[in-house]
Amino acid sequence: MTTGTIYGVGLGPGCQDLMSVRADRLIRQATHIAYFRKRGRRGHARGIVEGMLNRQVIELAMEYPVTTEIPFEDPRYNQCLAKFYADCVAQLSEISAAGEDVVVLCEGDPFFYGSFMHLYQRLRDKVPVAVVPGITGMSAAWTATRQPMTWGDDVMTVLMGTLPEEALVQRIAETDALVVMKIGRNLAKLRRALQRAGREDQAWLVEYAAMAEERVMPFSEAGDSAPYFSILLIHGNGRRP
Repeated sequence: MTTGTIYGVGLGPGCQDLMSVRADRLIRQATHIAYFRKRGRRGHARGIVEGMLNRQVIELAMEYPVTTEIPFEDPRYNQCLAKFYADCVAQLSEISAAGEDVVVLCEGDPFFYGSFMHLYQRLRDKVPVAVVPGITGMSAAWTATRQPMTWGDDVMTVLMGTLPEEALVQRIAETDALVVMKIGRNLAKLRRALQRAGREDQAWLVEYAAMAEERVMPFSEAGDSAPYFSILLIHGNGRRP
């Protein structure tokens, strides 16, 4: 029996018309789809493909056992997620061994800070795995500001809001263009870091880039909280003709 392929398919930033043609084709033809979601939620990736799936598709919802309930630095966090990913790999491998392909829905790009990477590392030497790239959320965010993100020799840095404040200050001060993801409950820390680096007045906050709820504002006008799908930007201002 032929072994089925597991496809990590990038969905892009959140709307169907920003998917690639290849992603669209694989999703519409899929007999099995899998996607991550928080327990008790529908799952954002699943919501993006609503109306695209055939009626006979078999769905596998992979529910995170933990998100923010345990701090990242707690050893239990990695232990819990490692078991979760191992269980997901076992389920996907079983489907593949039966000769069926599986499309794993991935928000943004599968190889850019996505959960699929953890599956890929565990699967690639066991079963056929293919990856379909997608437009990243940060690309949609800087497009929403209607300003070029980098010029000439600008160096762009991508940071996670979960980093320690001192690390944020240093890297914000050093770079030309900046993207900060995973803001959420780290907003106050990020604001302090921007102020200390002297760059708060250059920053933009984009919420729900490329989605119906999209909002773009100077960071100085942001409130005390930000939704999960938020990205901070500082545009480069480098060499140009």
